[in-house]
Amino acid sequence: MGKVRINNMLVYTYNGVMGEEKVLGQKLELDIELTLPLEKAGKTDDLHQTISYADVYTDVKTALESKSFDLIEAVTYHVLDILGEKYGDMLEHALVRTRKYHVPIAGFFDNVEIEMERDY
Repeated sequence: MGKVRINNMLVYTYNGVMGEEKVLGQKLELDIELTLPLEKAGKTDDLHQTISYADVYTDVKTALESKSFDLIEAVTYHVLDILGEKYGDMLEHALVRTRKYHVPIAGFFDNVEIEMERDY
């Protein structure tokens, strides 16, 4: 068993509850961690024995840039759905963290983060 990770993936989206968030847009940052058997890929050096992180990046970016959500909880859940639909036959488990930096809250903090995980 092993893990494939994409760290600090940036996407520009039009998500949020506030009207200006859907008009102006904002960046979201994601961490995606995929747990799957990696031994065959390690032994054979064959891309077909693993999940291509390039494909995961493209699939998630395309999906998030083409759909708008109110909540980053929904964004995170949708990413888990995408991973299951496309890679569920190889995946054992996935963990997704979604961070939002420009949150319309009066206060000082770096970001708000949602973390969800799923077994496949």
